[in-house]
Amino acid sequence: MPKIIELSTERLRLRQWRASDAETFAQMSNDPRVMEYLLGPVDAAASLALQERIADLIAERGWGFWALELKETQQFIGFTGLSIPIPELPFSPCVEIGWRLAFDYWGKGYAGEAARAALDFGFNALQLDEIVSFTALPNLRSQAVMQKLGMQRDADTFFHPKVAKGHPLQEHCLYRLSKPLNAK
Repeated sequence: MPKIIELSTERLRLRQWRASDAETFAQMSNDPRVMEYLLGPVDAAASLALQERIADLIAERGWGFWALELKETQQFIGFTGLSIPIPELPFSPCVEIGWRLAFDYWGKGYAGEAARAALDFGFNALQLDEIVSFTALPNLRSQAVMQKLGMQRDADTFFHPKVAKGHPLQEHCLYRLSKPLNAK
């Protein structure tokens, strides 16, 4: 079993999930604002199942979509990290970076701060040559984070294979970031 990696930034800690995160994560997962571009709110059981899958993947690999915690208060505020997405995506195999934060923590720079730590880990520790991110076309807020991270949008869009044909969130855009020349 690999060592579980934890990352730290000035304000944040990216760590393995805890049972105590479940209630806040369930509230996030049931918040229409948080879930607007993720096919809508889900119930507590579905939220817990996702939390357990994410934690299991971290336990297997040592890294993944880490629970995100404010250092100052130890408050769980969402997740940020790296994952290997489904193989049915047209650009797989790849490693993606993603985030999901509770609404009260939007607009404070937390997603970008945590994502930069995850990117550094991906390029330097995992020696990845490229990291991608993708979202539904209407999700301009996540696209803004991707752009601030220096990611470049592909000209072509794609239809996410897990989103129903004709659904308003089916069409997605893909952003890419290549390993910086100064990476270790």
